[in-house]
Amino acid sequence: MNYKKIFLLVAAILVIVPQQVFGMHIAEGYLPVKWSIIWFILFAPFVVFGFRHILKIYDKEPKAKLLFAVVGAFVFVLSSLKLPSVGGSSSHLTGIALGAILFGASTMSIIGLIVLIFQALLLAHGGLTTLGANSFSMAIVGAFSAVWIFKLCRTLKIRRDLAIFFAAFISDISIYLCTSSQLALAFQSEGSGFMESFVKFVSVFAITQLPLALVEGILTVMVFNIIKKYSSNEITTINPTLNY
Repeated sequence: MNYKKIFLLVAAILVIVPQQVFGMHIAEGYLPVKWSIIWFILFAPFVVFGFRHILKIYDKEPKAKLLFAVVGAFVFVLSSLKLPSVGGSSSHLTGIALGAILFGASTMSIIGLIVLIFQALLLAHGGLTTLGANSFSMAIVGAFSAVWIFKLCRTLKIRRDLAIFFAAFISDISIYLCTSSQLALAFQSEGSGFMESFVKFVSVFAITQLPLALVEGILTVMVFNIIKKYSSNEITTINPTLNY
């Protein structure tokens, strides 16, 4: 099966088909100042650790810079494609699992931060005041959940393609569970508190996010196999565990 042709066809369809949407991520100014600051503080240490980890990878394999750029482009494109959801909100793909599996979860803090800044400034998606919250959910929760699921699948001797699919699928779902939690914490119901608000936000995204998570799993496997075909030596150097 020619994965490259399939991926290019799917990408072309996603770009060509018009999409009338209402926004993505947590919008600019939507979170109270207190919660915006809290999420910035929680996210900051991961940026420092991720940057150091990337430098170590570059020292080991200089060609990793090109792969890192490809992963960043993949995240930017996928997270810019979105689908209208309930009540004027929207759901979207993330692409974060691919880089987490290739380079390690902490490195996605850098890619996530860069992608979200560009989207906030150029596409009016998300925002600068909500950058900490959006980065934490997508680049931390999404990345670490992907790596944990991938390692679990490897331990259970599940074939690599399925392991990558499950990692990407769970990563996508985890991001939206985290975002729902962030919103529920900031806007708790007066009656039942956090849980009532959490259920409300989760139900808003569930209708569209579940099928999108399936699509993300398939696309991630396809793109990984394309990268593996042309950059097998680099991947072996960066992450030998991917050769099982």
